[in-house]
Amino acid sequence: MTPKKHAAASSKSPRAAELSGPVHQVDLRDEVQELRRDTNYRRVGRNSKTLVKHEDFRAVLTVLRKGARLEEHRAAGRLSIQVLSGGLSIQLPEGVRTLMAGQWLALDRCLVHDVAASRDSAFLLTLSWPSEDNVQTCRAHQGGR
Repeated sequence: MTPKKHAAASSKSPRAAELSGPVHQVDLRDEVQELRRDTNYRRVGRNSKTLVKHEDFRAVLTVLRKGARLEEHRAAGRLSIQVLSGGLSIQLPEGVRTLMAGQWLALDRCLVHDVAASRDSAFLLTLSWPSEDNVQTCRAHQGGR
């Protein structure tokens, strides 16, 4: 039996229904190639695509060109980073973590970090989407940012 790639149409837009359907299957290699062909990647050295978007969960595929950086930030929900290709340096309060293709890192909510590509890279970011209370707590840690 072949799994469905997206849910049947609903009152949401077709893309929203696809992102929030009950079953998702993608070829990450094809998606990475598509992101790298996009004008945004060629122009600024990074690109991303949300693969799944539920009320309490997100999955985002991101590509970074060597030297590209996602400046210091924090997420209100717990997250994981799975490097699919290349290499990343994750700056954390206690120091730098280096991740290469095939490696995985999980971070707790509200943990300050930035991400830099040491080579052309692709990674899968998964996020547990937080409750509004957790969002407010995290904002308080950021000084309202």
